[in-house]
Amino acid sequence: MTFDDVRKIALRWPEVEDGTSYGTPALKVRKKMLVRLKEDGDSLVMPGVPKDEREMLVESRPKTFYFTDHYRDYPMVLIRLSKAKSATVEPFLRRHWRTLASKKAVKEFDANS
Repeated sequence: MTFDDVRKIALRWPEVEDGTSYGTPALKVRKKMLVRLKEDGDSLVMPGVPKDEREMLVESRPKTFYFTDHYRDYPMVLIRLSKAKSATVEPFLRRHWRTLASKKAVKEFDANS
């Protein structure tokens, strides 16, 4: 996967738009970060992943999921795009989008899906 693949997935959803975060490409929902590309150019900074879930992901699929000390205290996981598939990334994106988008946008999206 690439960040362009991630963009194609997320930009289908209401209220998602291109942006930047820490000087890297990002996708935002109502000015809040949905996801961003890490400075290494190959990892997604994926918010909205509770620490216990992150631990399980890192333990079960360390080539795809990891985190650094910087993210240790935050509900985030890093996803190596070069090792990930759309079917792995999309559920994380969709779950976090649902927490950031307006209730109206989510309801309308669900009604049309």
